[in-house]
Amino acid sequence: MKRIIFATTNEGKMDEIRAILKDLNIELLSLKDINFNFNIEENGSSFEENAIIKAKTVMEMTGEIVLADDSGLEVDYLDKAPGIYSARFLGEDTPYSVKNQYIIDQLANVYGEDRSARFVCIIAMALPSGEIHTRRGTIEGYIADHISGVNGFGYDPIFYLPEYQCTTAELSAEQKNEISHRGIALRAIKEVIARHI
Repeated sequence: MKRIIFATTNEGKMDEIRAILKDLNIELLSLKDINFNFNIEENGSSFEENAIIKAKTVMEMTGEIVLADDSGLEVDYLDKAPGIYSARFLGEDTPYSVKNQYIIDQLANVYGEDRSARFVCIIAMALPSGEIHTRRGTIEGYIADHISGVNGFGYDPIFYLPEYQCTTAELSAEQKNEISHRGIALRAIKEVIARHI
């Protein structure tokens, strides 16, 4: 069975990834699983650049196939902030409950289409041969007017999907994996993984 490392320590994210890639014959390990404690500086200017930096760095240090993602929330009214700074928005250790409330407060007098937003995810795959592959997934929605839902993580409780009439934090894990930006990007890179295992 082929080992593939996913460059994250986020267990919520690993649960999603394992569920989506479960039909591949791979052993999927997180950075925690391999005791990887090296701090990778994500200094790219786009989701693509940051995903590649992570995948490439871990691949070079381990010699294994590595997947990495960079994802975040783009709020149109806030000039696409928090964007690539989604994880570090308002400070690295700021709880998402605070970040989410801050975004809602910023859009207090903003209505309808002006509340448009999207989740973006880039998955990068770095192979020991030096080959790099990337795939992109996006999901369009709106910023809710209040925090709602306990499933998911991060900005899920404020990302409203009109077609489901709920936030992504109110979807079941199965529903979310089916439609999420990460799910779309992972399914797109699945065929690339299949070719290399």
